[in-house]
Amino acid sequence: MSTLKSHSNLLSAFIMAFLVLTIGCKKNDVPQADATQEKIDAVVDSVRLALETEIGKIVPTLNVFIQTPEGSWFSSSAGEGYQPITADTYFRFASNTKTFTSTSILNMQEDGWLNIDDLITDTIPGSSLPYVPASEAWNIPYKGEITIKMLLQHSAGVYDVDNDSVPGYNGESFTEYISKSDPEHQFTAEEMVEQDALHQLSYFAPGTNHHYSNTGFVMLSEIAGRVYSFHSGSQKHLTDYLHDKITGPTATVPIDAHFPYLATDTEMPEPYSCGHFLMEPDNTLAFCDYNMSGQIGEGNGYATMRDLNTFIRTLIKGENVLTAGTVQQMTTSWSPGNNAYALGCLYTPNLGYGHNGARIGNLSIMVYDPETDVSMIVYLSAWEIPDVMVTLIAIYNTAYATRAALGYPGKPEK
Repeated sequence: MSTLKSHSNLLSAFIMAFLVLTIGCKKNDVPQADATQEKIDAVVDSVRLALETEIGKIVPTLNVFIQTPEGSWFSSSAGEGYQPITADTYFRFASNTKTFTSTSILNMQEDGWLNIDDLITDTIPGSSLPYVPASEAWNIPYKGEITIKMLLQHSAGVYDVDNDSVPGYNGESFTEYISKSDPEHQFTAEEMVEQDALHQLSYFAPGTNHHYSNTGFVMLSEIAGRVYSFHSGSQKHLTDYLHDKITGPTATVPIDAHFPYLATDTEMPEPYSCGHFLMEPDNTLAFCDYNMSGQIGEGNGYATMRDLNTFIRTLIKGENVLTAGTVQQMTTSWSPGNNAYALGCLYTPNLGYGHNGARIGNLSIMVYDPETDVSMIVYLSAWEIPDVMVTLIAIYNTAYATRAALGYPGKPEK
């Protein structure tokens, strides 16, 4: 199981490098023109079948939700022995969570609750409380030089104890080692950040480069919780802010999204899709219930494809909680060393702005393209083991091919 978890932890790092370099049944529950539906169905089937041929294993489901100025369509292609999902099936969307966290931080800035150019050692406006605890556990390298903006950009140099090996844990990451020895462990931001402090781990001086860091976004979850606690007068968590301001019934655009932070909160509502590790042709591991407490703010979200599409589409169009000016800041404040990543937001040519996610056998992308007014969610409920990248490539091939089938620009020429 250690080898499997290693694939899981390495994929987040691989995913960003790949993007910079390259930057069966159907359920159509949105009634639209049959010809368009048939085109999309053919694409999704074709990509899934080609992937099965390439890896010699059955692919559980490959799924697309696309919205254009002409309408919305959904398609699900299922391999032998599996059932197609619907647009209202819950799934774990992993690092797409980062855009939700960034939205929370930027909304707090709009309300004057913080400034992303502040150092993390500065005090929360109107209080005497620092953004992050002034404790030994938080004495990471360069702590006094890191800004909130750098955390959002992955330019702070914060060492990622979720993806990379940490001294004393048998060559494994901290979260990997602890999860393997105690699957029900309740992770905290402090214990994860403390690993960087204890071993003085860092990638580079803040603001000088780019390195994807889940731990950096865990720090943002701590900042959001402390700021919200101060303004509400009671103990709050990033998850509370997301529900109250970004996704819940009183949000500008309510959606049914969840961000569990307790180790005991492992189940998704029905219907839900599990993730899968495709091992040998006759050996597939399914991941359904899962402890996500080690991925707060960076990968703990789950929702449906329909709701995820609503979120990214309205957000980038400036029709959600953030103003158009703040959305521009989110999408263009490029990280040093990576001109495709801004503030918890990734740009992919001919797909647009959004993010991607990879966790425990789930792969997904959520994007909105302002140039064509096309938004897309692509979800693949499987990783190929050992070549995880082949499944990652498949979801991007699906996105480009679906757009091209509807007459929009597809995969860019190299």
